[in-house]
Amino acid sequence: MLSEQSLQLIDMVARVGSFTAAANKLHKVPSAVSYAVKQVEEELGAILFERHHRSVTLTPAGESFVKQARSILTNMAAMKDDTKRVSNGWQPTLSIALDNMVRADKISVLIADFYRHFTDVELIIRIEVFNGVWESIANGRSDIAIGATTAIPVGGDYHFKDMGDIKWAFLVGKRHPLAEVDRPLTDDELRQYPSICLEDTSREIPKRMTWLLENQRRLVVPDWIRAINCFREGLGVGYMPMHFAEPFIKAGALIQKELVTKKSPSPCCLAWNGANMSPAMSWVLEYLGDSEKLHKDWFH
Repeated sequence: MLSEQSLQLIDMVARVGSFTAAANKLHKVPSAVSYAVKQVEEELGAILFERHHRSVTLTPAGESFVKQARSILTNMAAMKDDTKRVSNGWQPTLSIALDNMVRADKISVLIADFYRHFTDVELIIRIEVFNGVWESIANGRSDIAIGATTAIPVGGDYHFKDMGDIKWAFLVGKRHPLAEVDRPLTDDELRQYPSICLEDTSREIPKRMTWLLENQRRLVVPDWIRAINCFREGLGVGYMPMHFAEPFIKAGALIQKELVTKKSPSPCCLAWNGANMSPAMSWVLEYLGDSEKLHKDWFH
């Protein structure tokens, strides 16, 4: 049978164009190289080299064989390396789920820094909403969750780090009918206007809503940028994370209102599946830092 050694020998002869030169490279005698090549040719039933007085050249069959042999050798080397890395805790991919209330610019920085440290691991970033973050880590789609709120999965080797609370701002557009009302708003006053909210991305566990009153119509948007546009156009009312809303409130584009029934801050955390621990995951967890750094980096 063709072996890795026989493929390497054929490759070397093809590279140097001589049995003698190949023998010197491989620390063998020329007759041993010539004999090994002859055995491979007999096994294949094809002549790989045209023999000349002091050199050899590949036949068309030989060119085809060497091309495929080099591909096989490359794959075999990669397989050996991957097997060794896996035995030492390496995983070929690392998947991170982020709630879309985190700062988008920090995602790009994380990706760039990760690829500067890891050249052989694929980083997969998923943007989820509310319980979709937990579902992603609970069903194995993701290894780490950044910005997970409220719910906590059970039955797995999950670890957590506090990221602080998410504060919410209740908003209306500056031309909205409620913009000039100078007192806390009641549920009955709000119910007639659509609630601008994001769709929870979970598919298997119960969905959560940003904020919705009984018998109130929804205006569902894919992300907070689209929510801001809807608020500014006066299309509805609703809550938004304060760290997104604050610049627009200060600029006067959005009006923050007080409610009789207020929404409480949402506890937020970093979560990871300890069963999937790898060097890449360890690096990311250290890179993300402690609770204070997490809150400052992702929610300020």
